[in-house]
Amino acid sequence: MFELLSDMWGFAFMRRAFVVTSVLSASVAPVGAFLVLRRLSLAGEAMAHAITPGIVIGFVTAGLSVMSLLIGGLIAGVGVAAITALLARRTILRSDASLASLYLIALAAGIFILSAAGSAVPLKSFLFGSILGIDDASLLLVGGVASVTLVAFAFLLRPLIVSTCDPVFFESQVRRPWLVEQGFMLLLVLNLLAAFKTLGTLMAVGLMILPATAARYWANTITMQLALTFAFALLSCWIGLTLSYVFPETPSGPAIVLVAGGFFVVSALIGPLGFGGRLRKSPKPEQKKTAQTPIEESYQ
Repeated sequence: MFELLSDMWGFAFMRRAFVVTSVLSASVAPVGAFLVLRRLSLAGEAMAHAITPGIVIGFVTAGLSVMSLLIGGLIAGVGVAAITALLARRTILRSDASLASLYLIALAAGIFILSAAGSAVPLKSFLFGSILGIDDASLLLVGGVASVTLVAFAFLLRPLIVSTCDPVFFESQVRRPWLVEQGFMLLLVLNLLAAFKTLGTLMAVGLMILPATAARYWANTITMQLALTFAFALLSCWIGLTLSYVFPETPSGPAIVLVAGGFFVVSALIGPLGFGGRLRKSPKPEQKKTAQTPIEESYQ
């Protein structure tokens, strides 16, 4: 075992992969946890598709420059989020229907532009990841996004908790409650863009959602949810990279997501809030339901 780890760490690309996934796990964990708690898991998937045309346009116009892909994807993601909020506030459509409509349009536009440009093969690595080929620019991008995310959550954590547990109270106490939601969506877009060179925009959603849903079966507080989400994401990256090294034909990105899926399945089966916990609890209908705090109610 130690010989395997020593051999693996002897390669610079493996060391870089472990470092970048560790930093990425710290960045996507709080975003994924609140996506699950706010019941926006499918919104993360939708935004992953929504940034596609921006990445494609950036690639077609400026090549493989990380900055061009970042700017293009950021403009597309923020644009879709802003239009979604505008349609939800000013029209009869709710935000889920608006987002679904816009991300389908954005995905179709991205595929059309990609086909017209005739550059589908190089962009494939951005959609599905090239974690073993991380360059210095991608390392800086992931580190910068992680720093922005963690600093932003230092200010957004309390408003996000309140708006998640009691949105009516939050809206009554805050002048512009939509700023918190849009700030959170901006962090979502940034983390998807940070992951497009590692796990790809499609696989990145798996690293966001699966550890968070697995942690949900063990956690009964938001603090524990955040901590377990990070732990599951980090272990998924480390185990997935090790498996891809031991079995060279195994792609790293899907291996990481499949390990995260394994944590989800095991947690659902034996977690105290999963099937195992439900079976171990004997029903006692004569017991009265005790009063719950808003945070406890949000976990029901």
